[in-house]
Amino acid sequence: MAPRCFIIRHGETEWSLNGRHTGISDLPLTANGEKRIKATGKALVGNDRLIVPKNLAHVYVSPRTRAQRTLELLEIGCRERLPWNEARKDQEVEPIRTEATVEVTEAVREWDYGDYEGLTSKQIKEDRAKKGLPPWNIWTDGCPGGESPEDIVRRLDALIADIRKKVHRKSFENPDSPGDVLVVAHGHILRAFAMRWTGKPLTETSLILEAGGVGTLSYEHHNIDEPAIILGGGFVVE
Repeated sequence: MAPRCFIIRHGETEWSLNGRHTGISDLPLTANGEKRIKATGKALVGNDRLIVPKNLAHVYVSPRTRAQRTLELLEIGCRERLPWNEARKDQEVEPIRTEATVEVTEAVREWDYGDYEGLTSKQIKEDRAKKGLPPWNIWTDGCPGGESPEDIVRRLDALIADIRKKVHRKSFENPDSPGDVLVVAHGHILRAFAMRWTGKPLTETSLILEAGGVGTLSYEHHNIDEPAIILGGGFVVE
């Protein structure tokens, strides 16, 4: 099996529930968000499940609390403590299941929405109409006062190159070594990540990823030069 890259959007927050764009704002998960992520972990993480902890080589997680809490609730079972915690859970509470390293990185933080932070799409539409501006398309317009599509492409392309160089290329050379990667982040940035994974421009983005959703990326024909999206690899546990 070719190495895979699992992308997981953080669980529900009050703002994701209300459709408010959440970039730099650091909101906690709702109680329902925590419950659903726990269920996702039980359903999709395990030796006979979609995400096999022993096959994970590296985990990338956003600096935002909502993403880090999501990773905690999945109970991957990392040997080392998570970088934001003072100590690791007792092994009786969360057994060690993977040797994967967890890296907190700005590369997968959410799109900087700038002036649109905290606004809903409806509010943005109304504001632009008042200013005589055309309808907003984040994939082509970016965010005033925030990041452009070119900014996003630069940071994601660098991360994807890093994943292929440090993890996946080695996995192709040595199939017996752990080769899967896990990325825990946010909606817009993960949709863009999936497009850049396959080398597509952001203008072609037609993917969606619900709060708590899981997607799977890999390669065709066991070839690192043929990146692909695995259909049927997106799961949300109700």
